[in-house]
Amino acid sequence: MLSYTVRRLFSLIPVLFGMTLVVFAIIRAIPGDPAQVILGQKATKEAIATLTKELGLDKPWYIQYVDYLQALFTGDLGTSLRTRGPINEEIWPYLAATIELTLVAMIIAIFIGVNAGIISAWFSNSWFDYLAMILALIGVSMPIFWLGLMEQWVFSIELGWLPSTGREDVRNPVEAITNIYMIDTILQGRADQFVQVIQHLILPSLALATIPMAIIARMTRSTMLEVMKSDYIRTAKAKGLNMFWVVYKHALKNAIIPVLTVIGLQTGLLLGGAILTETIFGWPGIGRYLYDAISYRDYPVIQSGILMIAAIFVFINLVVDLLYAVIDPRIKYHQ
Repeated sequence: MLSYTVRRLFSLIPVLFGMTLVVFAIIRAIPGDPAQVILGQKATKEAIATLTKELGLDKPWYIQYVDYLQALFTGDLGTSLRTRGPINEEIWPYLAATIELTLVAMIIAIFIGVNAGIISAWFSNSWFDYLAMILALIGVSMPIFWLGLMEQWVFSIELGWLPSTGREDVRNPVEAITNIYMIDTILQGRADQFVQVIQHLILPSLALATIPMAIIARMTRSTMLEVMKSDYIRTAKAKGLNMFWVVYKHALKNAIIPVLTVIGLQTGLLLGGAILTETIFGWPGIGRYLYDAISYRDYPVIQSGILMIAAIFVFINLVVDLLYAVIDPRIKYHQ
């Protein structure tokens, strides 16, 4: 498996290289001049020309691309055109915020989705099965922005149980160490701040978890129904084994492979597509960071942000592929 892993890691290089080329070409097709956006509508032509030259935007696109790749190979993601700060230092807090939100959302989606799918398959054609699948269909169809606003109205405004926006209590800010606040509060032994961080996570993570939860529930039900018809499941039932162990220990292990694929894909999609949730709940994540960069035509930030998301996405797919062999010993990766 080690040699397979190494080969897969090397195969990711051309994928990421091709992605950088495509993104580099597309973002330069966005209408607008970065220098004009930065300086404002009243800027003179001389000032715009000076800033354009200073930012290196007067060079041919292929020269700019080569310069970008040379910096990338040294681990330098470049400098933001808007803030003039190094992207290496700027991007991690935003990326960490999205990673934390995504992980919590996926934990909720996996726990509820997998169990709902299992119970639906276990009691197929029952009232619970019909109800769960109807809710799953609603979950897939429900717009996240509407659900987020409804959550804020009910749980924040009407009931006052949970905060409506932000990532922390501004009156008691978390001292960032890893920029993943749940970990930071544990490292500092701040139970009060840990509770506040969880409270701020509940509403956005529930909104973000809705679609993957529904997809995971439907996929789990489908695969479990197929596995439950297998001979070894009927034999286990005939032997009088506890139904709970038959389902969760034997059937689930053989039905989880397609579900694991869906989980990996949904995790990658949430990392790059959480901008609606982040906007509604004022979450300072990578989606908001890239949105602001697009508004300011901040090319280096857009390129680097998409590169980071793409790298995480392909890495998650690699981890999922490796987990196949861990879960199912019949799957072998040739040396």
